[in-house]
Amino acid sequence: MNRVRSRDGTTIAYDRLGAGDNPPVILVDGAFCSRAFGPMPKLAALLARDFTVFLYDRRGRGDSGDTTPYAVAREIEDLDALIREAGGSAFVHAVSSGAALALERPRAG
Repeated sequence: MNRVRSRDGTTIAYDRLGAGDNPPVILVDGAFCSRAFGPMPKLAALLARDFTVFLYDRRGRGDSGDTTPYAVAREIEDLDALIREAGGSAFVHAVSSGAALALERPRAG
């Protein structure tokens, strides 16, 4: 397990799978899932053959911390922290409420 610090100081836990020289992809799960539970762990294992996969616990889930009050903007900052950790750009694959976060993330100009 690895950790990255989000903008507000919250620690976000993640696993990194695959070869580091492959393009990075960040998997964003739904609200009731974590690195250990849900559809993403199986997908991560499959994608790790061709990508460097970042599988993380969203804020307040699994081994990630949480800072109150909750705000969608904080979760977007968590995703940004993971993208920075991946080298500054990454593919993002998301489902359910995780997809809403990925769509809200501002794009670089």
